[in-house]
Amino acid sequence: MDETRAKLADCCKKLRLSASMADRAMTREGATNQEYLLNLLQDEIASRDATRINRNLNAAGFPCRYTPDQYRTAEIDFPDGVSFEGLLGLDFYHGGKNVIMYGGTGTGKTMLSILIGMEACRRDVPVRFYQTAALVNLLAEHKQAGTLTQFRKKRLNQARIIILDEFGYVPYDRTGSELLFDYLSEIHEQKSVVLNTNLEFSQWVNILYDRRMTTALIGRLTHHVELILFPGENNRLKEYSINQAFVRTNSRQGVKR
Repeated sequence: MDETRAKLADCCKKLRLSASMADRAMTREGATNQEYLLNLLQDEIASRDATRINRNLNAAGFPCRYTPDQYRTAEIDFPDGVSFEGLLGLDFYHGGKNVIMYGGTGTGKTMLSILIGMEACRRDVPVRFYQTAALVNLLAEHKQAGTLTQFRKKRLNQARIIILDEFGYVPYDRTGSELLFDYLSEIHEQKSVVLNTNLEFSQWVNILYDRRMTTALIGRLTHHVELILFPGENNRLKEYSINQAFVRTNSRQGVKR
């Protein structure tokens, strides 16, 4: 048995099949030789798919992971022709569009963008997720170190969808703003951008400083875009146990909230 397994492992290596296939071959069953081989090969394909998806998810840089059943869409204002299912189906990506999600903190923008990104990874569409300020800092650091080209080549260029979270939560310095503008201008109509923000377009100049650059950036991002509004209240506060305790305490004391 050990000799047979060793010979199988050697064959798998020569055929560039996973080493675990040799182990599966020792236990897999089939009513006929052909069915056994089919089952074994289907297992190998499933294993490769799972490995590829996990590699895509790890490369994307998501801060956490979710499942679609965790998400509530009742308080989201989807434009005509856009739905939760369509976003997860990457309709915007296949249509060459960006997605801008606008709303207050804690209303579900980050979670939805991660769900979109995770589904893209499952469909073998490379994704990169960044807090916008973190990407700006990375661009500036690599620019100063003279490694910006290498960073973009190794980290950014392979992605087909770029997710920028918390755009506008903190102002960027002029160098960072220019680097972000240059990058987003370069990938205009080449990659899809999913951008989450709590700022109206009229306020973007307050974090980018330059009005002409701000106007140009808004124009590029909104050239082909799905704008999704999140008018609801902070979901994290609604679900937070301390907040619930506060509500119960006020209720007992007859305080109107």
